[in-house]
Amino acid sequence: MISLHQDAQGFIRMKRHFPASTEVSVVFADGTEEVFTARRLNEIYDEALASYRAANHLDAKGFDRGPKKKVQQGIEFVPVSPGMSS
Repeated sequence: MISLHQDAQGFIRMKRHFPASTEVSVVFADGTEEVFTARRLNEIYDEALASYRAANHLDAKGFDRGPKKKVQQGIEFVPVSPGMSS
């Protein structure tokens, strides 16, 4: 089991997908704990990544099709809240 802690802003640190069969325990900022399947956290990660890319005018693969400039390609922090495990 993997254990993650939510920061004060409501995010967990997640740079990549976890193996789908893994269970992940998330300890929230208020001290409560919830167990997520890695599959569910991977879905939340994908939603956050898609939202980030849309907000920054990137395509589905993370490429900027506009004028050339340095743009961060991925995300590292994912917003989570109690009740999202289902």
